[in-house]
Amino acid sequence: MLTNKSNNDALVLFSGGQDSTTCLYWALKHFDNVRALCFTYGQRHAIEVDIARSIAAKAQVPFLLLDAPVIGNLSSNSLTDGTIIMDQEKPDDSYPNTFVPGRNLFFLTFAAVVARSHGIRNIVTGVSEADYSGYPDCRDTFVRSANVTINLAMDEQFIFHTPLMWKNKKEVWALADELGVFDIVRYETLTCYNGVKADGCGHCPSCTLRRNGLEAYLQTRI
Repeated sequence: MLTNKSNNDALVLFSGGQDSTTCLYWALKHFDNVRALCFTYGQRHAIEVDIARSIAAKAQVPFLLLDAPVIGNLSSNSLTDGTIIMDQEKPDDSYPNTFVPGRNLFFLTFAAVVARSHGIRNIVTGVSEADYSGYPDCRDTFVRSANVTINLAMDEQFIFHTPLMWKNKKEVWALADELGVFDIVRYETLTCYNGVKADGCGHCPSCTLRRNGLEAYLQTRI
């Protein structure tokens, strides 16, 4: 069993992107002690690790990097294989080829092991079902199921927090503004699948979602 449990410490799954950075500062508002966990898994936008480390330092939270190449090696997808042309839009009958099968399940499982070693029971992830590309492992039902399964597997009582689950990108921008980190999220994060900071490449699926949400929020912000 987990010893020295803390109900007010949190581990944030952190990539240095818009969503996870917003979640990091959300966690800092709601928990006493916060740690950031980042992954390398062969992603084509691996520069996100350096950006995540920089943002974590600015937020003054401990940063842990976990190398998990197995996540990217087990399947064929455009995020870990640069020879595959990335889908620009979600196919009508499936999810885009940027989907990395099992990625969030791996992330949450590894995070729970890390959290357990630090006596942490709160795990924060920035997945969203309201505004996403159809990835099955971003759904609320998946996160709830994984939470139960991982708790049973480790005989623990982790709590998975998903503060963005029902927020579209416009609302995520609004939350970042409410938390006082709008400029950090806008100018210092990396959401682009092609590894371009801030506004990104402008045409990959992630950039399109980010830009559309930002434009919608800026209209209301003015």
